[in-house]
Amino acid sequence: MDGNGRWAAGQGLPRSEGHRAGVDAVRRVVEAAPSLGIDTLTLYAFSSHNWARPTGEVASLLGLLEDYLRGDAAEYAARGVRLRVIGRRDRIPRSLAGAIESAERLTAGGRALDLRIALDYSSRDAILRASCWMLSSLEVSEREFARRLGQVTHGGGAAPDVDLLIRTGGERRLSDFMLWECAWAELLFTPRMWPEFDAADLAAAVEDYLGRERRFGRVPETAAAS
Repeated sequence: MDGNGRWAAGQGLPRSEGHRAGVDAVRRVVEAAPSLGIDTLTLYAFSSHNWARPTGEVASLLGLLEDYLRGDAAEYAARGVRLRVIGRRDRIPRSLAGAIESAERLTAGGRALDLRIALDYSSRDAILRASCWMLSSLEVSEREFARRLGQVTHGGGAAPDVDLLIRTGGERRLSDFMLWECAWAELLFTPRMWPEFDAADLAAAVEDYLGRERRFGRVPETAAAS
């Protein structure tokens, strides 16, 4: 979800208004996702590296996220959206932690969409912590490591591999996002700023993805046969 600040600057608005418009984009995408066959949607809301931003901007971002969780959880529960927050929780405000727990509890029964919000998230940090945890384990396998990785990020176990990663805002990098899960992800980079991103953009991205041939390291014939 990149481009909030640049979008706001282009509109002559403060960066906080860009983040506010970004929340509206989240709502549009979450509403559209199930109808496009998407069952798991992970949104990168706040990187662990974002703590380096100005204090006021960080406070505004976290406040917006708390308002979003408290304001939208009941509607998500009614629509069958399960909301989970992945990332660290030892550095965020207590009120935000409470909003997360409440939203996760309220939407736990959702089956239409598994919505995962990445907050204070760093894939490198998660991999490092899961690796340290695995040092004391007798079982070392990809499946077990993925399960541990999900536990250290509060994801409730192993996350599914990412099929399609969409980055808005024109940048072409992963920025420490789900490095393990993106091993075979298709990548789509769009110049659209996140506040402008809508259901039509998501549908176009899914159509582009469906037109690609995913080989997973194999030759086309064996990939198609699997």
